[in-house]
Amino acid sequence: MVLSRLKPQSERKLTKQICRVVLDHFEKQYVKELGDSWITIRDILTSPACWQHAVLFNRFNYPFELEKDLQLKRYHPLLQGYFPNCPKSLICYVNRIPGRIPSERHQFGKLKGYYLLNAASLLPVLALELQNGERILDMCAAPGGKSIALLQCAYPGYFHCNEYDSLRSRWLKQTLESFIPQPMTHIIKVSELDGREIGDTQPEMFDKVLVDAPCSNDRSWLFSSDTQKASYRLNQRKELPLMQIELLRSAIRALRPGGSLVYSTCTLSKAENIDVVDQILNSHSNIIPVDMKEMASAVSHEFTFAPNGQEYGLLVLPDKGKAWGPMFVAKLNKSVS
Repeated sequence: MVLSRLKPQSERKLTKQICRVVLDHFEKQYVKELGDSWITIRDILTSPACWQHAVLFNRFNYPFELEKDLQLKRYHPLLQGYFPNCPKSLICYVNRIPGRIPSERHQFGKLKGYYLLNAASLLPVLALELQNGERILDMCAAPGGKSIALLQCAYPGYFHCNEYDSLRSRWLKQTLESFIPQPMTHIIKVSELDGREIGDTQPEMFDKVLVDAPCSNDRSWLFSSDTQKASYRLNQRKELPLMQIELLRSAIRALRPGGSLVYSTCTLSKAENIDVVDQILNSHSNIIPVDMKEMASAVSHEFTFAPNGQEYGLLVLPDKGKAWGPMFVAKLNKSVS
């Protein structure tokens, strides 16, 4: 794989159009919640030419030639050598210069060598600290990037990937087929269950649970092509925290005592992030938040974090030269007693 097809963003025609209804809504909310930081965040989120793309390698079909090309282009490993708990099998390359290599096409029976993603998406995966042999639930798994990343970290004993939406579930299945060798499929289950019900049907079954919850996706919403649909989304936005809380409560029921869960979103919204975690902590005496300051310190050279809330939640803020996020990550442990 040679990167001769990689062109600077400035040479490419950008067709994205900003949805004014969404931007005006965000302006009112995020000026209050983020203060002056919102100015820089807004400029990056509304300028696709500034966006960066990380390249996650597939250890089941390692792209050695691509690695050489990326190094020549001055890409560098994202976490190796900085984050002490990063598995050596998780290899991801990034570049400070905005750019995007071509995506690989899905070909039946052939594994892809890499997956393109927002580098901040790896933080929930790393926070989960998956170990070989564990039983893991990815409750809202589509399109599958975090599922793929988890499988780069360790070999679970059982991996349940769930996606309630049938269209997104098909996307998830295709992603798994493109990255996971056939012998591993016997430990992976893909379902289309309502995540809010999994805790009742599979109580205390999992060592680790990832709840990458449906949220008001700030990046994609800003470029909604249908203004009427965007307005509907914004009107329904206030309902999202209730669903997120219900998903987390289900995750807690599905988690074994002594297990860990990670809650993540790709929105800046306080109501969908720290407020949701606060609700859970206030209503579940057996749930203990994990201090995230050490993790933030270990990766601060690559990510910009909101200055508040690192005690039990990290919020990645898109920044100049670090155009990752938004991504909120919180880790919670379930006590044994």
